[in-house]
Amino acid sequence: MIIPPYLKRGDTVAIAAPARKISLEEIRPAVHMLQEASFNVYYDDRLFAQQNQFAGDEQTRAGYIQELLDSPAVNAIWFARGGYGSARIIDLLDFSAFKQHPKWLVGYSDITVFHAHINKNYDIATLHATMPINVHEGEREIAANQSLLAALTGQPLHYKLYTHPLNKPGYFEAPIIGGNLSVLYSLMGSPSDIDTDGKILFIEDLDEYLYHIDRMMTNLERSGKLDHLAGLIVGHMSDMHDNTIPYGKTAEEIVAEHCARHDFPVIFNFPAGHEADNRAIRLGCPLRGFLENNYICIDN
Repeated sequence: MIIPPYLKRGDTVAIAAPARKISLEEIRPAVHMLQEASFNVYYDDRLFAQQNQFAGDEQTRAGYIQELLDSPAVNAIWFARGGYGSARIIDLLDFSAFKQHPKWLVGYSDITVFHAHINKNYDIATLHATMPINVHEGEREIAANQSLLAALTGQPLHYKLYTHPLNKPGYFEAPIIGGNLSVLYSLMGSPSDIDTDGKILFIEDLDEYLYHIDRMMTNLERSGKLDHLAGLIVGHMSDMHDNTIPYGKTAEEIVAEHCARHDFPVIFNFPAGHEADNRAIRLGCPLRGFLENNYICIDN
């Protein structure tokens, strides 16, 4: 795994929008936070392009991101928000210069497309973390923002979690990959489909029906993606929906059921996903998890 250079004071973070549109007002607090952390911030008017729900047409979005990938003056690309649209441009991008001079690509949700594609094809680490749309003025010290800045600057990431009744505890140490479960499901069979063998898989999701969580987990199991995992970490499963006739299980119980026949550790309630407490994870990098004094300790 290739780890991009960590950032230092004066480095440049570019903001890009590969999916849903964004406004200057929505990113302004994030810009201030980066500047307070002694980083330069770059964006231009193309960031605020609009075409229906998208941040401009595909050529505009891809062209802007291509320039950022190629630019030696840009040290990291922080994606402004998710939504939907990254899969429509990923194949328009040329990662040749990025392979030669990697930089941190940062985001979550729909940005799982970038995480999965880069992990599968280029073996370069990326950063699953909060995005500008989630940053508010005066909140630099909250855990999500602090973990983002720590991850970008190469500081150790150490998380201590309360145990969960559905956990299957055990020691695990392996590279971690993954992201949003629905996006990972949509990438299966594509050039961005992840290889889970010997890896720790991280999943989270938002605004899904419980039966669809089961559909996606069934797909992971039937396709063999759970067969050789080193571990599974489950983040926020937020705002789940049920049908008039109840499905009968929570999202966590559905995940646990599909992991029951496997021996790998399973950890629930990791603070990452579509909630305010969205801690950074260096995807592609080794992650170590162990039980200590009834807590799950995770180092990344």
